[in-house]
Amino acid sequence: MTVETSQALRLRVEGMDCGACALKIENGLKRLPGVSDISVNFAQEALSLVFDEDRTSRGAIEGRIRSLGYTPLSTPGDEAVGSATHLLRAGRETRRWWETRKGQLVLATGGLLALAFGVSLLEPGLSEWAYLAAAVVGLVPIMRRAVTGAMHGTPFSIETLMSVAAIGAIAIGEGAEAAIVVFLFAVGELLENAAAGRAGAGIAALIDLVPRIARVARDGDVREIPVEELAVDDEVIVRPGDRVPSDGVVLDGVSEVDEAPVTGESVPVTKEAGASVYAGSINANGVLRVRITRTAADNTIARIIHLVEEAQGSKAPTARFIDRFSTWYTPAAMAVSGAIMVVPPLLFGADWTTWVYRGLATLLIACPCALVISTPAAIASGLAAGARRGLLIKGGAALELLGKVRTVAFDKTGTLTVGRPRVTEVVPVGVDEAEVLAKAAAVERDSSHPIGIAIAEAAAARNIELPKVFGGAVAIPGKAVRARLQGGFVSVGSPRYAAEHADLPEELGDRCRALEADGKTVVTVIHGRRVIGLIGLRDQPREDAQAGVAALNGLGIRTVMLTGDNRRTAAAIAAGLGLEAKAELLPDAKLAEIAKLRSHGGVAMVGDGINDAPALAAASVGIAMGGGTDVALETADAALLKNRVQGVAEMVGLSRATLTNIWQNIALALGLKGIFLVTTVTGTTTLWMAILADTGATVLVTMNALRLLRFDASRTAGRGAAHVPPKAFTSKREA
Repeated sequence: MTVETSQALRLRVEGMDCGACALKIENGLKRLPGVSDISVNFAQEALSLVFDEDRTSRGAIEGRIRSLGYTPLSTPGDEAVGSATHLLRAGRETRRWWETRKGQLVLATGGLLALAFGVSLLEPGLSEWAYLAAAVVGLVPIMRRAVTGAMHGTPFSIETLMSVAAIGAIAIGEGAEAAIVVFLFAVGELLENAAAGRAGAGIAALIDLVPRIARVARDGDVREIPVEELAVDDEVIVRPGDRVPSDGVVLDGVSEVDEAPVTGESVPVTKEAGASVYAGSINANGVLRVRITRTAADNTIARIIHLVEEAQGSKAPTARFIDRFSTWYTPAAMAVSGAIMVVPPLLFGADWTTWVYRGLATLLIACPCALVISTPAAIASGLAAGARRGLLIKGGAALELLGKVRTVAFDKTGTLTVGRPRVTEVVPVGVDEAEVLAKAAAVERDSSHPIGIAIAEAAAARNIELPKVFGGAVAIPGKAVRARLQGGFVSVGSPRYAAEHADLPEELGDRCRALEADGKTVVTVIHGRRVIGLIGLRDQPREDAQAGVAALNGLGIRTVMLTGDNRRTAAAIAAGLGLEAKAELLPDAKLAEIAKLRSHGGVAMVGDGINDAPALAAASVGIAMGGGTDVALETADAALLKNRVQGVAEMVGLSRATLTNIWQNIALALGLKGIFLVTTVTGTTTLWMAILADTGATVLVTMNALRLLRFDASRTAGRGAAHVPPKAFTSKREA
């Protein structure tokens, strides 16, 4: 019998500040036996993996991480999924900078440099030896990391470049410069780490939304417990001003609740018995008794945090290209540096010391850190900025693609409309209205389709008794629903279905067309082969539907509505909203239409995440509407937590801002290196100026990326036409 000894491990790793750090850790851990599924997220300083305890111990894993120059930190529940919120919160509780390895290296190298400077003032004859000692002592931990990295799969690391440059400087008698370079390198590493940590500000803000304590009612008493101890079906008391501790359903009380942390909407929502509430929401003015439906590890905020962290950990196409580029860039830079050292002296008789010095400076300038971090820093900031504004984007690839789409295709019901059609009129043929509604409602009784629900609700509102259904109803996708009643088979379907399967008088067809021209969806009720009535329904548009479409058009993006509704109704809706319409599309036809649109460029499909799942998957980017629901968070590449059509334009604007930021970062990184490469070869740049330039470029790139956290979504949405409330329009019958 085989005993399973593999287990998951999640650790926080202190000291990572760029993709190169993550790659070094990944390469180092890959060589340990029994370690697999390694995932390193430098933006969140997180590591997750699976390891076989019989082949590699946890201590060996942590030891390997330390040998590479990073600090693994244990967090509560790290061996299992545990309490996600508690784990994440623990991970954000950062030590003070002087308590970290990088901070201690700065203090040590700075102290040694100051001591050497003091010695040079008191005993000038010993200054060279003092600076040499400072350089060597400061270089030891850097060299140790370089050697460990080379032994475990990362030979061309920044520590390797630093070690070669410092040793070379010492070899040509520039001990003071070597000591300054080591100190500036340590300072740069600390600054880079601090700047990279700022990119996680959006996640930290989400974590802080969830209270640490919940007031739970148990055994007739109310007591405070940590939110991690809440269980499903616990009853909690949420006082005015308190945050809801986890997702739940209101059992008692009435109050306004601010759901901005989840949906981004600033207007409080009235909650009463039966209403759902989300973790992190703020109770405004009344006491609520809430039954918990999700634990702290699985509530909406925790799932959003988890999805954003996964997204930040995934690599965008540009980031993958930069990683591939850097794998040969660093050895090439070392080769160029070597050529600068030896070619002029060998071929032209130039001074060896001068050109070795210039080659070492080139080596420092060529460090790829700023280039490697240029894309992931921007992606991480863009994803965090979106999450804070109710725009949940699942990864760098989706974030990049959104800025490149040329067409946005919309579903209608639940996307452009609120998805709740209402029966506006019943047209009986040879029977009374009650019989038409009774038979239609009997067929649609168990339907989950908005039209079926609306018909059943209309019959219930009139207290109409429904006939018995024998054998259950059968759906004909995109066309009708059919069931056997006592008097025979009854179908509820589109006018087109009626024309194909029943006798549809010309005057009744004219009435259908008139209702559709008025912007209503029409369904026919067929008993046997005879049409016994028409039912007209109307849906209401989302308040921002027209403005959202206009904003996309203002960004130069083509907008199309894909619907199973009839052409006349679709045309009326499209005219009111300012977009094209592709009507009478069955599910397979909708997929074919998306494929056709993709032939002209990237396509984003916006749907409700349930019946539109195939279309969402077929598009370049799938965007789901949904206020924090499971479907909205898990189905598509992105989700609009605010349930606003304008959010699509905001996503595109955020993507374009991120892409611009990425190219600014790349230009900044390569531009500064190019300038200093020229000044180095001409002899203007010293070693300490070279390392300062490299560190400065990395910090500048990171700070530029952090500007995305201040992204103003309203500017993007405001670029479209002014908002004019559109006419009410209709729902559809589609799969």
